[in-house]
Amino acid sequence: MVDDSGFFQRRVTEIINADARLEVVATASNGREGIEKALALKPDVITMDYEMPVMDGVTAVREIMRQCPIPILMFSSLTYEGARITLDALDAGAVDFLSKRFDAIAASEAQLHKTLTDKICEVAATRGRTKNKIDNLASRSSSLPTYSPVNVDSDALKTPEFNNRFSFREKSLRHIEVVIIGTSTGGPAALQTIFKQIPESFSKPIVIVQHMPGSFTKAFAERLNKLSPLSISEAENGNKLQAGHVYVAPGGMQLMVDRRNDGSIRIHESNERISYRPSVDIALASAAKSFGSTALAIILTGMGADGKEGAQLLKQAGGTIWAQNEASCVIYGMPKAVINAGIVDKVLSLETIGTKLFEVAN
Repeated sequence: MVDDSGFFQRRVTEIINADARLEVVATASNGREGIEKALALKPDVITMDYEMPVMDGVTAVREIMRQCPIPILMFSSLTYEGARITLDALDAGAVDFLSKRFDAIAASEAQLHKTLTDKICEVAATRGRTKNKIDNLASRSSSLPTYSPVNVDSDALKTPEFNNRFSFREKSLRHIEVVIIGTSTGGPAALQTIFKQIPESFSKPIVIVQHMPGSFTKAFAERLNKLSPLSISEAENGNKLQAGHVYVAPGGMQLMVDRRNDGSIRIHESNERISYRPSVDIALASAAKSFGSTALAIILTGMGADGKEGAQLLKQAGGTIWAQNEASCVIYGMPKAVINAGIVDKVLSLETIGTKLFEVAN
């Protein structure tokens, strides 16, 4: 645990050590000390503050990723500036983040303990898939051909013999009217990879549903907009779905798409009982109802199964479903859920999604 606050160290250490799955093996008060202890101890996971003396957290993350890649969970403030710095940390290789304001992530002490310890275990489980290794993993993986629904986790699917039994038939998606991308953990880095690949001439509107707090999505949209030739912004209620424009669902809210009146976006308050705000399921359910066979869903890296139920509805309505392959995911949960449901038309490595989207849908 790397944090310059002795109080925060003690509080989080008590929570972590109370969980039988976890043990704090060391604490550090600044980034430089954190690097030294990471190299010496090689823990399964590191928690990292971003504002510290001697060396800040982002610099420490970058150096740890360079010297000994270890999954890192950032602690962040829920402010615009906190979002900007946290996104820098994710770019540097951190896996995920949590708010340092514990009242913002849990309503009770018991819920706080579960949220924090589960998140640490999730981040630790990505060991071997940290950001600086994804390019190598993606380059070794290849997209699977279009296939009839099968269990993609079976060993047979991982063999060259399986691929050789299927002739690759490219399906044109030029009839598509909207693309919806759903993602969670690992999504910010994955989306940056994809949107660097899509040329300015792409002619379809794209909606991004990324699990993120409300204070983060505007900063994230601005970051994507700077690196992509497409026009990317945080979605607003009533936005028209324009060709070549990308809309990032605002955190803390729910986004729906509506085909009426030339296609528009609806943003509304979320029911507190819904786990994800924004929810991929809700966005895809609205696409199924309004766009049907003219919608394409792409499910990227993320923990859990958000998107599976919405994708099933979209598939029933004649829509198309793509998923990121296991090798290039930081966390395979969300793509695995739709793949195992037997509703995916194409499984692609992260490095090929953007170019393939432009090739078949433009």
